Amino acid sequence: MKRPDPAVPVDRTSGGHPMERSDPFVAARAAYWKRTPRPSPGRRAAPPNLFAELVRAEYRPDGAPAVRPAVATPGDLVLAGLRRRTRAGGAPPPETCVRLLADGDRTRAAVFDAWPETVRRHGTARAAAAVRRGLHGTRRPHLVAFLLDLAAAESLVPLARPELLRLAHARERAVRHAAWRLLATYDGSLLLPGADAGTAPGSRPADAYERLLREALRAPASSAAPESTGLRPGTLVAQSMLMGHLDRPGEGLSGGLGVLLGSLGDALAETDRVAGVLTVVTACVPELEADPVLLRRRDRRHWVLRLPVDSPRQVRPEELGRHREALAWWATRLFGSLGRPVDVLHVRYADDGSLALAEAARRSGAALVFTAAPDPHRQMAERHDAPGTDPNALRQDLHRVFVADRLVDRADRVVGIAGPGGGADELLRYFPQLADGAAPDAPPEGIPPYRPPADAVRRSDSLLAAIGARLDATAGPVRPRTPTVLLTVGRLHPVKQQDVLVRAWVESGAFRESVLVCVGGSPSDDDPAERAMRARVDRAVAAAPEAAERLILLPALANADVRTLERRLADPSSGFRARYVCPSAKEEFGLAVLEAMEAGLLVAGPVRGGVPHYLVDGVNGLLIDTSCSRTLGEGLRRLLRVDDAAATAMARSARGLVRSTYSSNAMARALAGHYTAVAPRTRTGAGEPREGAVPDAADPLLTADVPAGRRIRARSRHAGGGSPRQAPGRARKDFAGRSTSPLLRAKDPFAGRAIPNDPEGGDVTLSGA
Repeated sequence: MKRPDPAVPVDRTSGGHPMERSDPFVAARAAYWKRTPRPSPGRRAAPPNLFAELVRAEYRPDGAPAVRPAVATPGDLVLAGLRRRTRAGGAPPPETCVRLLADGDRTRAAVFDAWPETVRRHGTARAAAAVRRGLHGTRRPHLVAFLLDLAAAESLVPLARPELLRLAHARERAVRHAAWRLLATYDGSLLLPGADAGTAPGSRPADAYERLLREALRAPASSAAPESTGLRPGTLVAQSMLMGHLDRPGEGLSGGLGVLLGSLGDALAETDRVAGVLTVVTACVPELEADPVLLRRRDRRHWVLRLPVDSPRQVRPEELGRHREALAWWATRLFGSLGRPVDVLHVRYADDGSLALAEAARRSGAALVFTAAPDPHRQMAERHDAPGTDPNALRQDLHRVFVADRLVDRADRVVGIAGPGGGADELLRYFPQLADGAAPDAPPEGIPPYRPPADAVRRSDSLLAAIGARLDATAGPVRPRTPTVLLTVGRLHPVKQQDVLVRAWVESGAFRESVLVCVGGSPSDDDPAERAMRARVDRAVAAAPEAAERLILLPALANADVRTLERRLADPSSGFRARYVCPSAKEEFGLAVLEAMEAGLLVAGPVRGGVPHYLVDGVNGLLIDTSCSRTLGEGLRRLLRVDDAAATAMARSARGLVRSTYSSNAMARALAGHYTAVAPRTRTGAGEPREGAVPDAADPLLTADVPAGRRIRARSRHAGGGSPRQAPGRARKDFAGRSTSPLLRAKDPFAGRAIPNDPEGGDVTLSGA
């Protein structure tokens, strides 16, 4: 990481409180980076402790003797050693990298991260020879695909062309696709089956993913940066959101981040010194079948770029590692087809998808910005430092910590989420490697401005009528209608804890005084995590029929509809007494909480995580313990007891804070400064063109100038690669030249049907077709 700033001490305060020294995970990391003396072993409990063994193995000092483990596996120790070596800047020899590919997804992640440095230090010849031996030594399809990916990542030539061509026609999808990507690096001459032909006798016709991959491989690469007549001078920014849908919050993996990045991208595109914004998302096979367009314009100078993923459904975070090299390849390829280079890429999640995009930034010459958050760092010891911990959950959390460290190391700039003092000093406790420079900046997070739909009142009337009917039913014949509406909004996911909320609501008796409205989840029942959450909610109310009558479960609503509903519930003239509760186990920031505060509702949020950075208990809301149903129930009872006058005062204070401090426009201005500071292609002054720009429209990007809300299709490039055709009388308002890379055009309306992945077949061999 490039940080010229002077060193600062690491022992700063965290969250307004003196930094605790008792967390063994924090202490081990601090000692690894030599920010504190190494802690003494102390008197550990006698029972075997997997957490202690893995942390000791991963963070022990160089040269320290290894301790014989009681519960950790040999594979655990090998992975810990690989991570330790990688963090220290080491590069395992290529033979070791090839051997470790068989050790599972998390080990492969460490191998792929170390691979570029391994090839640089040990040379392409040795690396190619190691991959070749690996390919001739295995017939397992997934290992063959991974080995081909290693070769493609560094443009190695491990096989003779006839050998690779046989793999390019393999029945197994992963092998076939990896071979295609590698074959493209040989000399660009591809001998692939036709777009509608199978690859082997009895194979299925190509689906949308394969058709797009073939087109991408056949399309010529973009030439040097062309002049961009449609984009003003400035920095071209890409921001990633690889999970869920950008404009469907609350469904599946889609949350508040999509709402934020949509609004932030719009605001960034209008910010001085920013030429345009690409929001990078993923598209699985069924989504590509329904819509093969990879680029569409969302707003003026803000585009959505879709990375194809070979999956029959939206990829979950823990599955991204299986698509790592394909994602890196697609991102690099599409960035290179835009007609001008991407200057800065901003990633926010510590997962394999972000690491793949970081690799794409390296390959394409873009600067990398990473938003670091102490998740899962804060809860590592609490969750895992005891016998009987879930071994898989522990290993996954250690993997996420490693990925975050690698992103910090790769980043040109690290930013954080603002703490109580407005800065990100807390990060130094959990990322001690950052202490060699000034504390990371914390650009203000914010929510988009509220823009009511044209028919906002009509669209919320039916919801309010349903809520009112439940209130009438709870009032009874002898008391007025005084029950409170408790509203919560979020995707149906274990971390959001809607099941714990319902259980707490029932067990505490809060259901006798309130109607609980939960908004979130897909209308369908396809997502397994959502199905499990609904089942737990059903069990929570099964023994309390009266509570079941006072529970309203709504699928996810459009963000504008949610905010309209919140405003109408908060309006005293509506006749409702409403409160908002966020039951999440953790929220790094809590955009839904901020939206409820901005609407004028009294809010209760989790005491852990990022919400206390802006919500002060008893001043502009309530902080409650959401760690279990008992404490959450106590928080609900407290929320219900707040009298109306106090609730109004706290809600007014909260609304004023959000409207004055937390806006996506302010966030855009702050981030624009970071982006221009790290952009690799500098400018001599505002408004001047890119240094070294070449007026070459051989492979530029075009999106049609269509009314907002309509899908944009790119035009095809003029045959022969010459000057593009232009629609007569149409002004050029987008990327240069009114032409498009063949890679980004929609050449035919692919059939709207989902074709699942082929199951893994038998062994793969280099000796047969």
